[in-house]
Amino acid sequence: MTGVILALDIGAKRIGVAVSDELGILASPRTVIFRRSTQAALDEIVRLVRAEEAALVVVGLPVSFDGQLHSQAHAVQRFAERLRKLLDAHDVPLVYADETLSTVRAEERLRAAGVRRERIRERVDAMAAAVILEEYLDQRQRNARQGEYLAERPATGRESEEDERR
Repeated sequence: MTGVILALDIGAKRIGVAVSDELGILASPRTVIFRRSTQAALDEIVRLVRAEEAALVVVGLPVSFDGQLHSQAHAVQRFAERLRKLLDAHDVPLVYADETLSTVRAEERLRAAGVRRERIRERVDAMAAAVILEEYLDQRQRNARQGEYLAERPATGRESEEDERR
């Protein structure tokens, strides 16, 4: 799949937005949407999807360290499912990606880039969306490489015997 991918880091007050390049290689922080209302935020995301001509939307899902989905994850899912209904009208699919520690990594990147402490808060959400998108793109690339490896490998029916000898 090629085309721009738009990623979201959905919070109660702010939504970070990042976009990929057309080839799905680079992820860049784009903007932060302030949630005045849920409907206004949804409308702004749909506007951005159309403006960027996004082929896919990736929503960061906060999976807990115990692997469970707790209240924050359920709130993100409720919002994302409303968004999915709006995106269906534009034939743009929505997928979830684990966003564990994305904000921590975003803050680290901003500090390393020399961003002043008072400026980090206004940039961290878009950077967190970029971290989510980078991880999604990396995983997609790993899956594609693994698929290529499996497709190139001849199916002899003796793979398990060969693997055991190694």
